[in-house]
Amino acid sequence: MSEPERLNRLRSVLIAPAVRPDFIAKLPSRGADVLFLDCEDAVPANAKAKARTVVAEWVPRLTGAGSTVVVRVNPVGSEWFADDVSGLPPEINAVVIPKIERLSDLESAAAALDDAGLHKVGIFAGIETALGVADARLVLAHARVVAAYFGAEDFVADMGGVRTEGNAEVAYARAGVALAARLAAVPLVDQVVTNFSDDSRYRREATEARNLGYEGKLCIHPAQVTAANEAFTPSAAEIDRARRLLAAYEASADRGVAAIDFEGQMVDEPLAVQARRLLERATTDDVGPDTGTDGPRTTEDTSR
Repeated sequence: MSEPERLNRLRSVLIAPAVRPDFIAKLPSRGADVLFLDCEDAVPANAKAKARTVVAEWVPRLTGAGSTVVVRVNPVGSEWFADDVSGLPPEINAVVIPKIERLSDLESAAAALDDAGLHKVGIFAGIETALGVADARLVLAHARVVAAYFGAEDFVADMGGVRTEGNAEVAYARAGVALAARLAAVPLVDQVVTNFSDDSRYRREATEARNLGYEGKLCIHPAQVTAANEAFTPSAAEIDRARRLLAAYEASADRGVAAIDFEGQMVDEPLAVQARRLLERATTDDVGPDTGTDGPRTTEDTSR
């Protein structure tokens, strides 16, 4: 198997139904790092064939214009999976496989991609069921996985729980998937916020996700893109503080002292590591453009 192509930046992953070319045409102007065409949840059973046709037409156009494009197919084992994969255009950057639970799911997906001639196309894995969360460390270590997302809505549905704004019901799973992704060295994208008019919740969740080690967040509405880009991009103040912290710490370490008082905070090597990683991220990220909607938000604007 050829080494799959990696996805470089995933701060904002903007979802659009694959049956809505009017939405898809606007995606490149929204400022998202990744464009996500959905053939699964956003497409009813009687429109799956139409979704494949739209994907085949639009993926080459979008990637040809410089966009990073992924397509979510239907789950392995579903009646639509084989046709979804065989119809994917070669220009695709990755294929999103939802509800992955077992290594056998990934092996089946990888074999289907190879049979379709997509040998270098990586898998963007959806971890969104109880079994998927429980076995996330094993699943995400698969060589074909190039990114992953945690799907809170499907996870809670599978658990038979109740979704709340406080996220207590997904706290364990959300953190556990982050740990699994870290051990597998796979970039991870956070759950959706279905209430696309709740900016404060989206920003709070994005900050929580970054603090957990996530590298981006799913967006179901264009208005969420700016918040995602900002949350996962170190601010000028954070960059400045990290530089000053490292300068003070390294000067002290050179004198043989590895724990210092920096602006009222005890700093030792773990905090220095955090500062270094923030600066590494700052070298590749920049704040995305302000990409609100073209007008008032309505359900017709949403990408879910």
